[in-house]
Amino acid sequence: MIQRSDVEHIAKLARLELTPQEIEQYQNDLSFVLEYFEILGELDVSNVQPMTHSVAHQNVKRKDEAGTKIRARAAQLLEMAPETKDGFVKVKSIL
Repeated sequence: MIQRSDVEHIAKLARLELTPQEIEQYQNDLSFVLEYFEILGELDVSNVQPMTHSVAHQNVKRKDEAGTKIRARAAQLLEMAPETKDGFVKVKSIL
């Protein structure tokens, strides 16, 4: 079981003020967690492949390509602009 002084030290590092009842509760909880890690340490994982994520995901993003509709709409917008240059709306210099 984890010592009371260890819980107090962890609480001090985390800047937590714990009541005596909370210290006792955390002492039990942390002991349980450490015991569980010991159980997990006994498992044979020599044939298990390491994983980078718990759920296998693939890149679901599409290619960034302008479609025909977008090009047509952009051409319409450029026609409405008062001035254009090289396919862009020309505006007055700000700086």
